[in-house]
Amino acid sequence: MIEERIVKTRESTELIDVTAEIQAAVDKSGVKHGICVVYVPHTTVGLLINEAETGFHSDLLRTLNRLVPEKGDYRHPDGNAHAHIKASLIGTEKYFIIRDGRIALGTWQAVFLCEFDGPRSRKIAVKVLEG
Repeated sequence: MIEERIVKTRESTELIDVTAEIQAAVDKSGVKHGICVVYVPHTTVGLLINEAETGFHSDLLRTLNRLVPEKGDYRHPDGNAHAHIKASLIGTEKYFIIRDGRIALGTWQAVFLCEFDGPRSRKIAVKVLEG
């Protein structure tokens, strides 16, 4: 079964910690050892595993904005080419090992939904596989 979660973003660009939502889907599955696949079915959103520190968030977003500015020589007609490019760089899926019913993350790691074209309602699809 695929568990879907909805996340409402508030800003045009932001990082939202979705670790608890993913863990809740693992808890609901009852799987103690296996794999968890997380996917966002959107072209202007990414998924990131990194440090859960606000300073890092602003550093990452500032760096992405320098690399891929909102205004540029883009040919995409919708005016949000920058969001598509950023999401392509970050990626839209992550895989986790499940150990003792918990997604295996490092001490300082968390999972973030990276919004690049908000505010919007975003889906997170979680599939848990035993094994």
